[in-house]
This record gives sequence, C-alpha cells and structure tokens, in this order.
Amino acid sequence: MQNQSLGQLRLHEMLELDVPKPHVRSTAVRGNRRTIEGQDALIEQFPPRYVPEDNAVGHLRFALRHEPLDMGVLTAALKAMPKQGLETWIKSEPTGAVSRRAWFLYETLTGDTLDIEDAGAVTYVDALDPERHIVGNGARSRRHKVTDNLLGVPGFFLTVRRTAKIQQHIAEKLDEVAKAYTENVPAETLMRAVQYLYTKETKSSFEIEHERPTPEKERRFIAALEQGEKFDPTDEKGLIALQNEIVDPRYAASDVRDFQNFVGETLGSHREKVHFVCPKPKDVKPLMSDWRKMTARLKQDAEPVTAAALIAFTFVFIHPFEDGNGRIHRFLIHHVLLSQNYTPKGIIFPVSAAILRDIKEYDTALASYSDPLLTHVKYRMTPNNEVEVLNETAHLYRYFDATRFVEYLYDKLAETIAIDLKEEVEFVEKFDRAYTAVTNQIDMPNRRASVFVRACMQNAGKLSKKKREQFPELTDEEITMIEEAIAEALAELDES
Repeated sequence: MQNQSLGQLRLHEMLELDVPKPHVRSTAVRGNRRTIEGQDALIEQFPPRYVPEDNAVGHLRFALRHEPLDMGVLTAALKAMPKQGLETWIKSEPTGAVSRRAWFLYETLTGDTLDIEDAGAVTYVDALDPERHIVGNGARSRRHKVTDNLLGVPGFFLTVRRTAKIQQHIAEKLDEVAKAYTENVPAETLMRAVQYLYTKETKSSFEIEHERPTPEKERRFIAALEQGEKFDPTDEKGLIALQNEIVDPRYAASDVRDFQNFVGETLGSHREKVHFVCPKPKDVKPLMSDWRKMTARLKQDAEPVTAAALIAFTFVFIHPFEDGNGRIHRFLIHHVLLSQNYTPKGIIFPVSAAILRDIKEYDTALASYSDPLLTHVKYRMTPNNEVEVLNETAHLYRYFDATRFVEYLYDKLAETIAIDLKEEVEFVEKFDRAYTAVTNQIDMPNRRASVFVRACMQNAGKLSKKKREQFPELTDEEITMIEEAIAEALAELDES
C-alpha cells in the first residue's frame, strides 16, 4: 500500500507510456491526505479509501476525479488502453459525468469512435475541471453532452494547471495596471517612450541569442513589431515572409525546414552535447498545420497570456526554420497580447528585456520541457555530427503540460510592466527636465544640448573627463553651472 502509484502516474507505469511522467503524481499512503511540493513534481498523497481498481479504467476514473490532467500522458494512455474496457464502463454509466468526460476525451484525442449511442437528456459537464485547469471558452458536444473547454484542437492539445502563481497573476490584472499607468502619462512623453520600448525589445531579443543586430536588422525587426497587432500567424506564407524579414537574406526560408535540427553545444574533440532535438523533418509540415489551427482557437477561446505562452513556446519547440525561430517566438508573444487588447494601444511590453535580465531562468523554463522530452527521443550522431532521430516523436510536441510556460510569461510581464515600462517613461521625463535646464542656462543647438544631457545622465549627472573634450566651447564654470541646473531639475522631478 505504501506509496502505491495512482491515476496518471499508474497509467504511465501500467501501459509503459513513452512520454514524460506527469508533474502531479498521486500515491496511496497510510495516513491523511497530503500535498508535497517537490523540485520536479507535485506529490499528492491519498489515504487507502481513494485507491481504485488496479486497471486502466480504474486509474483513468481516479485521474478524472482527483487530478489535473497532463495532456501528454492522457492522450498516450487513451490510445494504449483496451477499447473494450472503456466501452463497457461508459455503457454501464451512460449518464455519469466522469464516464461522459472519458468518452469525449477518448474520441477527441484518439480520433476513434466508441460503439456507444449519443447521450440522452443529461446536463452538460465540462471536459476539464475549471477549478484544476486554465480552460478555454466552451463549445458543446451534443453527442457526449460535454462542454469542450480544451486548450487546442484535434492533433494539438495542451493543458495548463490552475496553480496558485497563475491565479495570483490573473487576480493582479496586469493589463489594467499597465493601462491605468499609461493613461496618466502625457501623450507626447508616452509616444517617445514607446520608441525606446521598441528599440529595447529589439536589441534584447537579439542579445538573448548572443547577436548584435546591424542597424538594418534592427530597423526591420522594429518595423515588424510595429505591425505586430495586424500580423496573422495562421497565414503560412505570412509566417515565412516574417522570417525572411528578420534574418540575414542568406538564411531566408522559402518553406519550413526539410532537414533535422537540434540545439546543442560543441565540446572538445568536436563532440556535440545535445540539449534539445527538434521534430523530424517529415513531421514539421503536419505539426505547423495543426499549430496554426490551435493558434486560431486559442486566440479566440483562451485568456490572452495563456494563449500567448502556448502559441509562442510551441512554435519555438517545433523550430520550423533554420534561423529566426527565437525572435519569432518572442514576436508571437507581442502579437497575441496586442491583438487581444491586453497590451495598451500603441504600447509594447519589452518582455525580452525581462528575459535577458535572468537568462538562466529562461533556460530553466525551456529545459523543463526539453530535458524530459530528450529521454524519449532515440537518436544517433552521424559522422558529420548531425542528429538522426530513430523513433516516432511527433506526439511529444503535440500534447503536453504547458503550465510552466504560462507561469513564466506572467512573471516576465509583471516584471517588465513594473520595471521597463516605468523606466522608459521616467527616462523621457528626466531627459526633458534636464534638457530644459541646459537650454535655460546656455543657448546651445538642440543636437549639442541633447548630447550633453545624455552624457550627464549616463554618468550620475556629471560630464566625464572623456566627454568634456566634446564641448571645448564651454568653460569649466559653465559646465559646473549646467550640471547643477540638471541636478536641481531632476531633484524637483523626484520630489513631484
């Protein structure tokens, strides 16, 4: 009895499922009901009275009653478990809420139809429990009398657990916080701050990939961001055109990749350490086709941050292009938030700047998916140090628990609204005050005054010795006078 596996964890063991284990792992123990937060899993302990029959149907019933669902485990289990056992159970409980949910999930996730007549006059029940999951707007299935509130479409479903962190961020209403803040900023100040925000997001997005964009690359990426709200990610040609716009023309794609890709690092003796294996070339087109359908539904049915996280992270895991995947991944976050009116009109949240401040946390979030996935991808290194995948892996990219990515994106949005958005607005306000202080003291050309102010603001309000050489026309007394005027102006702004 002690530590006997239950629910999805037991299904994983019993059916020998070739997918990562669920994050929530239920066990039977002597004693009281307990929850233990582990480093890589949430352990739910149940007393003996909860233990079901030790067969696939028994543990599926337990999972539907007591656990948040992992879409990877659930889909694999439903495809592997005996069909006859499911039919027998559902026919024995034709009006049961749990049996109808199992029936709906089986037919939706496997594409197979059970030999069961349509449900009669019974009350509709949600496919996913909204108290345990973040769910989409429901569409009714008349056959099962179940409300389809899943996140995705047949061929591409994800689950997001309703964790305390996500609940807290939803309650914070970050979009309303940002809108309230920007409404109190003078229009001209906000307009200039937005230009800094676009530049900051662009440079940060490139720097995450250890690149420094050329002025032309920077211009093209900013132009893409400015049109982000109108972008249509479900347009296959439009997505390829976006990739062409933001990468070096030599690496512009004419279609999704037809070669195997992986993420890794080169070690000594030219050996490769593989961190992530992308989908097989033959799977990329079908995956992207279903990704576009999923994207359309999430934008319509899911709350904006959940939709943005799921759309953006699944894209980067598919890795459809040779170059530009990471930048498009972060671009898609902006597109969804802008198109769903989560971001204030005309503003951009520089999420990449928040990511860049703690790049290890970003890597950890990505690894929460890639590390477990890698144990289920069988591959070999070719003589040319390329990866050859030896087993079928498409299901690993289509169905999984995406909770970590929603939590991560919410964290970064909260950070960038609290820090980056306010920093850029405050910079413009301080610059204007300092500029006015300078021109009130000396009748300088506009460009010279701007350069002087920037030089002082970059050096704690003082003109450095090196920058002093750029202003030979000013006396030391005049420079001291201007520095004091700038300090006084900024102090007055801080007090206000």
